[in-house]
Amino acid sequence: MTPVVPEALYTGPNALAQHYSRFRVADRLLLTGHSHQAWPDCGFAAQQQAWKDAAELVDEKWERAFAKADRVRRGWAQLLGDAPDRIALGASTHDLVVRFLSALPLQRRPRLITTDGEFHTIRRQLDRLAEEGVEIVKVPSEPASDISTKLQAAVDDRTAAVMVSAVLFQNAHIVPGLGAVLDACQLVGAELLVDAYHALDAIEFRLDTEELEAAFVVGGGYKYCQLGEGNCFLRFPEQCALRPVVTGWFSEFSALAQPETAGVAYGDGPDRFAGATYDPTSHYRAAAVFDFFEEQRLTPPLLREVSRHQVGLLAEAVDALDVPPNLISRDCRTPLERIGGFLALRTPKAAEVSGALRDHGVLTDYRGDILRLGPAPYLSDEQLGEAVDALGIVVRTLE
Repeated sequence: MTPVVPEALYTGPNALAQHYSRFRVADRLLLTGHSHQAWPDCGFAAQQQAWKDAAELVDEKWERAFAKADRVRRGWAQLLGDAPDRIALGASTHDLVVRFLSALPLQRRPRLITTDGEFHTIRRQLDRLAEEGVEIVKVPSEPASDISTKLQAAVDDRTAAVMVSAVLFQNAHIVPGLGAVLDACQLVGAELLVDAYHALDAIEFRLDTEELEAAFVVGGGYKYCQLGEGNCFLRFPEQCALRPVVTGWFSEFSALAQPETAGVAYGDGPDRFAGATYDPTSHYRAAAVFDFFEEQRLTPPLLREVSRHQVGLLAEAVDALDVPPNLISRDCRTPLERIGGFLALRTPKAAEVSGALRDHGVLTDYRGDILRLGPAPYLSDEQLGEAVDALGIVVRTLE
């Protein structure tokens, strides 16, 4: 298998498209890259193998399933520049965030700090905790360049944790300076949890370069990593001693070998945040996709280069439409290098535009008044141009 180079992804046919035949990426304009990227064909065979292993091995399938889980941990660890034994897996980031929250000393430190631009996983759960008396402080998420400073100023000795995204899910703005937020947390004994879901494989995000070695990080594979559902992780710092109240019996596997304690014992490494019996099919698929990315050398630097090219191409084409800004517009104040993996366009009729684009064969997604154009490395420049041409036709019907 010959590794791809960026230039081979820009011309048609895109060199990667052949590996995504079941999603028909060469025949469809899938600009849903921020919501749901296509899966490579290898994932289909992997899911079938999970079924075959269950049929052949019955309850003894778990040895193979755990090996797949180990491969998934290595995949996440490689992206973060970390060790696999500090990666706990879960079906969703919500499952893992809840375990994290349940380990915090909220009776002594009843204060959580976040932004008003977090994804629903954090937003909804914190809003519900606020109804139960936990103090939730939300700093403005615009501009993203000010988030770090505002979070640092909000941290005090009543703070249990700060929870913030590395890339904002609504507009793709990259949040800088999170290492300084970690410093502020450590000064008062608070934790920092970074949601990197919208960063991994869209931008380069490593713990060392971000100065986040002592932070918790959550993320998942439904978007840019192309792993599909059921593949999320919680990265915890070395020497983590938190004791989640929400804890599954899988944590007892390695705890059985430990000396008896007066309270509930927790397993080693990832087992500290373990859940219970799960469907391992997603890990079969994820392990195959991590292998595929490695074979194709789809590294974060290459994917970032492709993403910047594609988002830049979309921005240039949208600007060239020259439609009235009251119909559709983009934030030209934020440099494209501070944008993650998609282009956010503001329009009062985002739902209507997204629906009309679907009628033109262009699949997009939207949130409120923001239409999101999410490219992916298996799309050619020509396909992106066709998508924006369709957008121009649709928007002009709104005049």
